[in-house]
Amino acid sequence: MEKEEPVTPAGRLFLQEEINTVINCVIGLKHPINEETIKTEMKNSVMLQHPRFRSLLVRDQKGREYWKRTNDLNIDKHIFLVKDVEKIYGQGEDCKNDEASTIMAVNSYLADLSVSTPLDIDKPLWELHLLKEQKCAILRIHHALGDGISLMSLVLAMCRNVDHDQLPTIPNSSTEKDNSKSTNGSSMGRNVWKLLMALWCTMVYAMELLLRTLFVKDAETKISGGSGVELWPRKAATAMFKLDDLKSVKHAMPNTTINDVLFGVISAGLSRYLDYHKPSNSESQEGLRITGLAMVNLRKQPGLQDMSVLVKNKFVSSWWGNKFGFILLPIYHHTNVDNDPLQYVKRAKAMLDKKKLSLEAHFSYAIGNLVMSLLGPKLAMMLNYRVVCNTSFSISNVVGPQEEIMFGGNPITSFRVTSTSLPHALTMHMVSYAGKAKMQILVAKDIIPDPQFLAKCFEDALLEMKGVCTSSLYT
Repeated sequence: MEKEEPVTPAGRLFLQEEINTVINCVIGLKHPINEETIKTEMKNSVMLQHPRFRSLLVRDQKGREYWKRTNDLNIDKHIFLVKDVEKIYGQGEDCKNDEASTIMAVNSYLADLSVSTPLDIDKPLWELHLLKEQKCAILRIHHALGDGISLMSLVLAMCRNVDHDQLPTIPNSSTEKDNSKSTNGSSMGRNVWKLLMALWCTMVYAMELLLRTLFVKDAETKISGGSGVELWPRKAATAMFKLDDLKSVKHAMPNTTINDVLFGVISAGLSRYLDYHKPSNSESQEGLRITGLAMVNLRKQPGLQDMSVLVKNKFVSSWWGNKFGFILLPIYHHTNVDNDPLQYVKRAKAMLDKKKLSLEAHFSYAIGNLVMSLLGPKLAMMLNYRVVCNTSFSISNVVGPQEEIMFGGNPITSFRVTSTSLPHALTMHMVSYAGKAKMQILVAKDIIPDPQFLAKCFEDALLEMKGVCTSSLYT
């Protein structure tokens, strides 16, 4: 029987033509791809038990979107075998068959997908592209079905641990809380001060977010996008980090998190990139503000979710879908750090500590839902679009499993994630897996023609920070 369910407010937002968003997940495999094995695994997967992946998008006469469930799912219309990727995007027959050329060819294919290949609404909104020569699969899922945390949880539920053929271990990113209720004056004083700071930071950041929606905009730089840039041709590159390198910087500085280090690396890398592209006769850009837009998971249980619980409850859960808010992340272009690259991390930590105190992400989520409910998706889309146009880049970070996993008996070597184009000229999505972290960089190629160089700026920034941490200064 067919059943109709209304699309959630956040889902309706992502279905608007101007920000029609698809998440592209690149899954690298160790062994050659067997197309029939992949089809069999997909048919029997948890993903296809989820009603959203067996539903068509329909609109009523008033334009309101619904999910119309159907049991008539032809999996051959969702799985595509892609051939000759390196011949099209590489150097033809002379292209070297090594990891670097494979990544470049896949990135070129991915960049084209991000601007020229929307999902067909005549079938459920997902696809799987199999790049046989590159031994990788690209899972494309519309953002209306769920956000990165939901979809990564779903992907991992289809996989098994290589060592013991069990479901992958789900990282627990929750932090331990002190549940003791102290009554001494100093503790109460700290709590009152923390509450006052939280209220102040929330008020300041909420006002800044509103001003960004109205008219406040970043100054023009070599990475600035703007209205209409989402339609421009794209290039993609991959910055690769070792988790041990990120952790070595984290451990060298008290109370620092991986996100603090990551944002310090981005700050340092963007400063390097802008310095390199600065005209010789231009004025100093010291202190120039560049604002990023970050997605923050708002679920009560942070991190990836236990899909077995979701299946038992027939996929009815408060965390499934799109449950995230936006925060603004300012970077200040600094060329003088006194030969201490960790200054970037210190500045990032000081800023992020205040962001963590505030309810900025919850405020943006609540305002978005309120506008969607009262004024409709068109106005909500316009407000979100203006925030993106008035900032310079977007970033997300998803923690993946730390052990090696496999799909259909084929070990997975890497995860990389990106989304379809935004008005930003620069978007960055990082996923960690099995001791490595890969940040997928997607750029408007007419604005940032050398994303590989930008990726190297990030990689070199981390290595330089690690080198300082191992020196006598921070040991």
